Amino acid sequence: MPDVLTAPLVVEFPFTRSLGPVLSAFLTGLRERVVLGIRTRDGRVLVPPAEYDPATGEDLHGLVRTATTGTVTTWAWNPAPRRGQPLATPFAWVLVRLDGADTALLHALDAPGPDAVRTGLRVRVRWAEHRTGAITDIACFEPCPPGTP
Repeated sequence: MPDVLTAPLVVEFPFTRSLGPVLSAFLTGLRERVVLGIRTRDGRVLVPPAEYDPATGEDLHGLVRTATTGTVTTWAWNPAPRRGQPLATPFAWVLVRLDGADTALLHALDAPGPDAVRTGLRVRVRWAEHRTGAITDIACFEPCPPGTP
């Protein structure tokens, strides 16, 4: 049998993403513990903000502040986090519609187990201790204390 030749293969797509004024403002806001969305012509607030209306393609302007609390719209439990994920312990991936927004933001929810997560759960941002102007400035979401509106 002939020798089989092998070579390592690393699939990657290195690139540098330049940010325009909308995403720059969004990430700068996160550094300052503020979540910004953008209002469309029909009044919807998109979080995270987009430069163009996904429905009409129109340029968007007019950043607005949203709350740092919201509601889980859907979720999936992650029982075995991988290196580089937001949390090292089991957590839920959640879509959270922040109060004052009409779209949902994907992030991690720190919960003790899947029985503690449900659609409609009220959550709040847990800020990273050191913020740099990145989505990781939101360390994760956490359930709001009982009785919180």
